[in-house]
Amino acid sequence: MTLDKTFAPAEAEPRLYAGWEDAGAFAADPAATAPPFTVMIPPPNVTGSLHMGHALTFTLQDTLIRFRRMQGHDTLWQPGTDHAGIATQMVVERLLAEAGTTRQALGREAFLDRVWAWKADSGGAITRQLRRLGASLDWPRERFTMDPGLSDAVRRVFVTLHRQGLIYRDRRLVNWDPKFRSAISDLEVESREIGGSLWHIRYPLADSPDRTITVATTRPETMLGDTAVAVHPEDPRYKELIGRQVILPLTGRRIPIIADAYSDPEKGTGAVKITPAHDFNDFAVGQRHALPMPSVLDREARISLAEIGPDLAALPDPGFLRGLEGQDRFAARAAIVAELERLELLERIEPHTHQVPHGDRSGVPIEPLLTVQWFCNAAELARPAIAAVERGEIRFVPKQWENTYFAWMREIEPWCISRQLWWGHRIPAWYGPDGAVFVAETEAEAMRLAAAQYGRETALTQDEDVLDTWFSSGLWPFSTLGWPAQTAELARYYPTDVLVTGFDIIFFWVARMIMAGLHFMGEVPFRTVYIHGLVRDEGGQKMSKSKGNVIDPLDLIERFGADALRFSICALTGPGRDVKLGAARVESQRSFVTKLWNAARFCEMNAIVPVPGFDPGAVRAPLCRWLLDAANQTIAEATAALEAFRFNDYAASCYRFTWNLFCDWFLEFAKPVLAQGESDEAAELRATGANVLGVILRLLHPVMPFVTEEIWDRFGYGAPFSLIRAPWPQPQAVAASEEARAELGWVVRLIGEVRTVRAEMGVPPSVQTPILLRDAAPETLARAGRWIEPIRRLARATGIAALEGGLPQGAVQAVLDEATIVLPLAAVIDLAAERARLARDRDKAAAEAGKIARKLGNADFVARAPEEIVQENRERLEAAEGEVARLEAALRRIG
Repeated sequence: MTLDKTFAPAEAEPRLYAGWEDAGAFAADPAATAPPFTVMIPPPNVTGSLHMGHALTFTLQDTLIRFRRMQGHDTLWQPGTDHAGIATQMVVERLLAEAGTTRQALGREAFLDRVWAWKADSGGAITRQLRRLGASLDWPRERFTMDPGLSDAVRRVFVTLHRQGLIYRDRRLVNWDPKFRSAISDLEVESREIGGSLWHIRYPLADSPDRTITVATTRPETMLGDTAVAVHPEDPRYKELIGRQVILPLTGRRIPIIADAYSDPEKGTGAVKITPAHDFNDFAVGQRHALPMPSVLDREARISLAEIGPDLAALPDPGFLRGLEGQDRFAARAAIVAELERLELLERIEPHTHQVPHGDRSGVPIEPLLTVQWFCNAAELARPAIAAVERGEIRFVPKQWENTYFAWMREIEPWCISRQLWWGHRIPAWYGPDGAVFVAETEAEAMRLAAAQYGRETALTQDEDVLDTWFSSGLWPFSTLGWPAQTAELARYYPTDVLVTGFDIIFFWVARMIMAGLHFMGEVPFRTVYIHGLVRDEGGQKMSKSKGNVIDPLDLIERFGADALRFSICALTGPGRDVKLGAARVESQRSFVTKLWNAARFCEMNAIVPVPGFDPGAVRAPLCRWLLDAANQTIAEATAALEAFRFNDYAASCYRFTWNLFCDWFLEFAKPVLAQGESDEAAELRATGANVLGVILRLLHPVMPFVTEEIWDRFGYGAPFSLIRAPWPQPQAVAASEEARAELGWVVRLIGEVRTVRAEMGVPPSVQTPILLRDAAPETLARAGRWIEPIRRLARATGIAALEGGLPQGAVQAVLDEATIVLPLAAVIDLAAERARLARDRDKAAAEAGKIARKLGNADFVARAPEEIVQENRERLEAAEGEVARLEAALRRIG
């Protein structure tokens, strides 16, 4: 079937993907003898839609999987989605609100039925979108974090850790979302810059009421729960006050003045109020000094006076405080500030901009709240996880991310694993009538434990809370393979090979998988962790809805095709670098897809088709040997780059060889021979070209699967949909490769130098000029003679000859090995005008380079500017300096 004039991604991509999927091309085979290669997908939220972060990580994963599949590995790319507790519950609650009801009105069981129904109807969007991207996941193995098997694994882990004393209940401070009325993880908290106030409040000394100590706070509404005022132990202003007491305004409660290094003498007044139940830093201070920790806010962030009842009883007129009961925290703030002002205890108010944590989904300020929750002793689990990375059992790429991992793990706090939601894995704990807790995998087992304790059958009530989503996703590498059952998949594919993910979840997900894998499997869950950067816009700015710079990958696929998007991502993904991506970049890579397609059409029209039994070692023509040798070099470069996770180097190597060497040089050199009709030379060129086109298709397939499969199938390199499992190319023995490399390399460099000079001097493409060679060796002149026809055609030359005598007037020069290329241009262009133009351009580029260098030489700028801005300036400086060097070289050519 003849190739169409243009490649049509919208038609080809769904057809090819369906063909692969129907043929089982993505499937792993636990019974295979080939070495396994396993990648676990970071499970996207079941509520999610494909965004650029997904496009980045899944393109990189698919590139690795397709590469290893072609290398002959039994590849498993495990698909699945996360139940996403808060996100999913929020979606369904919003739908209920639109229908005029609530989850509370429905009741728990009916609400959960609604969530499962929503998942069945709408929860598969992300998996359909992954297919659009070309992700070759083993779809029949798709898992969901609340599948029955995975739920069994969650309960087994919880019960086991509880019996080992590593899961327990405690009253600690947590991130509390007042809108969802649930604890949330740090990853679900985002800091927002808020313009607020700093209130300076006078606290009278208990033994000298006429004297006060002034504290500065952004949260006067929590002062009702203050249990101390802290000052720095070395602050001379307050040394004599340490150990004395102050009267807490409004409540009359006496609280101590304590010495603690947490107080910063340079910040505010140097004295801070300590409210252990409503601030994480204060909580730590409270623990160090054994302070009381009364909570004065309820679960909806309203004032609650229950825990400061004695204060009310001691007040002669508690009316003001009683009036605060049940007020929203911000209304209470205003009332408290007004009362302090009335009592002349408010010294002053100053504007203050600060970071306030908000729920990323609820959008409301998060409240540090002291509540009873279930916790996991993460410090105990972290010790072997730290040691595993220290021993090299797990390798981070780039290596610098090990430091981030160690920093988090060595400072790890108890992990709050309970959430006050309905959607999720319900905590397998039941309570007896006296509050006794029975932790078991099933209710029946809990009943047996209770009967053994009480001596009779006793009614139990299950814990209302569910587990943190990260608890179940932390088991992903082995729960998806069937654990706790000892399956063939578990034996074959665990530990996995590579985890590809972003740096933002090293602690939340990567570390927890390592801890769980070591504790329950006795082995690390993966050998390598590849950490990629963020996707930013073309200017290096982080994408956000508020900035209006969010790019939809599905829109890019619709406009330019999945191959163009995937290749753009790989081309921009270097070690430790963020990806700066925009529509213009993807559009430019669509040109590469088009270039490959057009090259294939040229081959097809010139009978360059696969030749069975072709032997590269028997090739005689220098052009063919040169092409095969260059293909060998590209195979080595591309293979090494993928094995080292240098996706940009892999893409660059394939691009250079395909566009520059195969299309721009080999096919151009071959045109005259092919146009002459049938000959032995033409037959060899056709066979070689077809062989190398097949190499190109295999090299590019991991990153550009659709267009490569389409050409492969149409050319008959194999059965339909077979490129996905075609063997990865291997270097082929080529006779006299060094001689061919030297010969053709010289011709290419000669033509390239002439083209560069002509472009720099503004010589019109239609104008032909002679090429003179000064001081050229006899072999160089002979080589020029052998390749005179392509040199004339591609360098726009009337001829090439040795220079006899002195330099012609108005000549431009370029050095090529031992010879000097001389182009007589006096009759073609105004050299004086060109020299002046180049000098102006050089001076302009030098001025720009100097300006950027001065900016980067400013230590204050480098210290204050965001890293991406500093890096952008470094790149601009490098480009400007390169332009200066290029223009100076051009000026030297004129002489």
